[in-house]
Amino acid sequence: MGEAEAGKARGLPEWSYVPADTSEPIRESTVGSVLREVAARCPDRMALVEGISPSEARKTWTYAELLADSETVARALAARFEKGERVAVWAPNIPEWVVLEFGAALAGVVLVTVNPAYQPKELHYVLEQSRSSGIFYLPAFRGNPMGRYLEEVRADLPDLRELISFEDWAAFLASAGPDQALPEVRADDPVQIQYTSGTTGFPKGAYLHHRGITNNGRLFGQRFGVTDEDVYVNPMPLFHTGGCVLAVLSAIQAGATLVCMVQFEPGLMLELLEHEQATHLLGVPTMLIAIMEHPDFSRRNLERVRSVCSGGATVPADLVRRIESTLGVKFSIIYGQTESSPTITLMKPDDTPEDKASTLGPVLPQTEVKVIDPTTGEIVRTGESGELCTRGYLVMLEYFEMPDKTAETIDEDGWLHTGDLVSMDERGYAPITGRLKDMIIRGGENIYPREIEELLFEHPSVADVAVVGLPDAKWGEVVAAFIRDANPDAPADDEALQSYLREHLAPTKTPKLWYHVDEFPLTGSGKIQKFAIRETWERGGYDAH
Repeated sequence: MGEAEAGKARGLPEWSYVPADTSEPIRESTVGSVLREVAARCPDRMALVEGISPSEARKTWTYAELLADSETVARALAARFEKGERVAVWAPNIPEWVVLEFGAALAGVVLVTVNPAYQPKELHYVLEQSRSSGIFYLPAFRGNPMGRYLEEVRADLPDLRELISFEDWAAFLASAGPDQALPEVRADDPVQIQYTSGTTGFPKGAYLHHRGITNNGRLFGQRFGVTDEDVYVNPMPLFHTGGCVLAVLSAIQAGATLVCMVQFEPGLMLELLEHEQATHLLGVPTMLIAIMEHPDFSRRNLERVRSVCSGGATVPADLVRRIESTLGVKFSIIYGQTESSPTITLMKPDDTPEDKASTLGPVLPQTEVKVIDPTTGEIVRTGESGELCTRGYLVMLEYFEMPDKTAETIDEDGWLHTGDLVSMDERGYAPITGRLKDMIIRGGENIYPREIEELLFEHPSVADVAVVGLPDAKWGEVVAAFIRDANPDAPADDEALQSYLREHLAPTKTPKLWYHVDEFPLTGSGKIQKFAIRETWERGGYDAH
């Protein structure tokens, strides 16, 4: 037994290790079973509200109605797809998305979640890599012609045999046979594939299981303080675990009412918080800033709102204080990643603003964490920087059909390596000190530079490029492109490059800042040193275009 292991065994606080708190049991639950349980317990309670305007147009579901519709969807799916087949959903936060989430789970179908801002290249990759057999989609959303894009790519997708528009939802429900049998679904069965990128630039499908996301949603909700008397407003996208787990599965398991915003708009959020008498709100810092700065803010009665949770970006202590004082709430901050279902840590409501701003906070129950030296793999002492790793029920099954990538992320002992560098204190609270994985977090959205860089490399005006995240007061980080021009006498046109990227990528991935450089700082092996670029930028060493 090494020194670190011996210290752990004696429970000494000087090692960066937190054992799993097993006081709260892990349940052998599925996404379908948790809905059935709460519908049996409180069938007439309001379960789901469509977050649109005007209020009289909002569709609603009681728990009995949500279960009935979900079982209808499950029977219609089971007639079309075998258990374990993948079916994609490409839409914003419409309530039918939530019904489909439960229906697919009851049918044993794996839901592949797709960002409605995706362009054809991104859509094709996700559908092909997941080998999706079907897709539910909206024909268009926010100017994105999704139906047309789907027609463009379907010829190259031999596995894709069913295309079902949400505009034909009623007909789809009507197709369900009343006697259609549903399969047995177990807690360790796969339930979703959510795509997340890495340093290679190629998205990887996190293959999540029922046990992971149901228990994670429940344990998150318990610490967040969600009960069956609460109303929970969610603007977070359902294609993220933030929406479909931390909102849907925490609210439903608590027996609360979930108000799901189709898309974020600060004025609408304020109206929903007041009209629906919301008690809980989930949103990234940019959303919270937007509602506090909205002209309707002072005119809205938000006295029932008591808890707000944010994630996906660091939150300065001054902003924590502003949110808590302005909204009169307890503010919590979550840390996690898709591969961990997603929550690893969640701040307690009474933690200090400084802790909320600078640390990850305490881990959830049944979650084991350690901080290791990335080179040796040994647990480091408290106060030393290292890579945060976690183990337990929450770890994904694998990256879908990517065994090598899975082995790089989940080691032989079941530890998920997050790629984040932290420095843990004796309480188990850990400030993030850096990232092994080169990821940009813009307003809670994960953006992976390599994907953008590879497209820019293909442009004839670009000789070399580095895409990095730079700090921004509103978004947390913004995307910046540092370009070395192929012809210094005729520099690349930034607007042309921006238009070129918009043809292939979602708008949020398009760089906001453009810099042209003569050379890059390089390692001895010739790799670009992005940390050195950021340091030079902080010193004012680059002129933006």
